[in-house]
Amino acid sequence: MDRNMVNYIIAAAFVIFVLKFGVRIVKQYEGGVMLRLGKLVGVRSPGLNVIIPLVDKMFKIDTRVVTLTVEPQELITRDNVTIKVDAVVYFQVVDCAKALISVENYGRATSQIALTTLRSVLGQSTLDELLGERDRINQKLAQIIDEHTEPWGVKVSVVEVKDVLLPESMQRSMAAQAEAEREKRAKIIRADGEFLAAETLGKAATIIRANPPALQLRYLQTLTEMSANGNSTILPVTMDLLGGLKSAFGGNDAP
Repeated sequence: MDRNMVNYIIAAAFVIFVLKFGVRIVKQYEGGVMLRLGKLVGVRSPGLNVIIPLVDKMFKIDTRVVTLTVEPQELITRDNVTIKVDAVVYFQVVDCAKALISVENYGRATSQIALTTLRSVLGQSTLDELLGERDRINQKLAQIIDEHTEPWGVKVSVVEVKDVLLPESMQRSMAAQAEAEREKRAKIIRADGEFLAAETLGKAATIIRANPPALQLRYLQTLTEMSANGNSTILPVTMDLLGGLKSAFGGNDAP
């Protein structure tokens, strides 16, 4: 083998070595954390990056939003109700250097913080708060988890409690309570209607008492309504006849 061929082989091996160990491609959604002899020297931007082989080492950190599902957890609320809840956490790395240097596994660490915070916060809440104040509890969870993950360069944007599973006995009790509440509202509405009707009739009686012809008109209107169906036989009696009968039986004191 001549000397030129050897030189070509050496050059090709050198190029392959440089391309394999001296070039790193960082994707658009990644951050390249550079360590030189074990010391942090910076974060490389997306694109083609050249490093010193055997001296530099690059770690790629994904900066996209990660969806973390918290498995259903059984806990006891502040009012001693046993429930099962699950949640979903959305987070992303905002500081690649901290995510690599400050914590061994930022994904697992965030998962454990979310799990313990979920049990702690929901355990301090009542069942009514969990069912009626979901938005406030979600904001509180996100704030607490984000405070713990901020030193790791991780930003927690959203925490959502998905489902609250109740025991069957509790579901039956809540259904009975809801039915009783509906019956209570129905009775109140009927009572209010009776009160308004009685009040209106009292006002009508006062008006008729002050205007006797109004009673005659109302009497005739009632006869008209009764005879409208054609199934009733009505014997009309005039108000004058009723007045004569009243006088014959003793005036105003007669029954």
